[in-house]
Amino acid sequence: MFVYEVKGIRVRYADTDQMGYVYYGNYARYYEIGRVESLRSLDFHYKAMEDEGVMMPVYESHFRYLKPARYDDELSIKVTIKTLPGIRIAFFYEIRNQENLLLNTGDTTLVFQRRDNGKLCMPPDKLLNKLRPYFEV
Repeated sequence: MFVYEVKGIRVRYADTDQMGYVYYGNYARYYEIGRVESLRSLDFHYKAMEDEGVMMPVYESHFRYLKPARYDDELSIKVTIKTLPGIRIAFFYEIRNQENLLLNTGDTTLVFQRRDNGKLCMPPDKLLNKLRPYFEV
């Protein structure tokens, strides 16, 4: 199982709604930050994968809003990949504030898709090689 935590995501005023809470739609952006940075921690770069012709569109996403994040909170995003990806890759998230209070949980499933023809494909070998050690017993 692969686990990575992104720390120090500051809630900006523009991220909040009239009640001073993070607007619910911004959690998708926080999830994306978590995904991209977790892959970057493996020295795997999403942009390089796209440049090589493979995209990762979101297939499905779920959010559970437990407590509100507020303006100026400092968030951490824990990202977990529980299984080695195939055509799909599932990411699981926990978002906490600076007091380690669990605010949000969720998951997203993305697919690997060829840019040239739109067909689903297996993940790039470079990504599989980076993730495989986390799943060996």
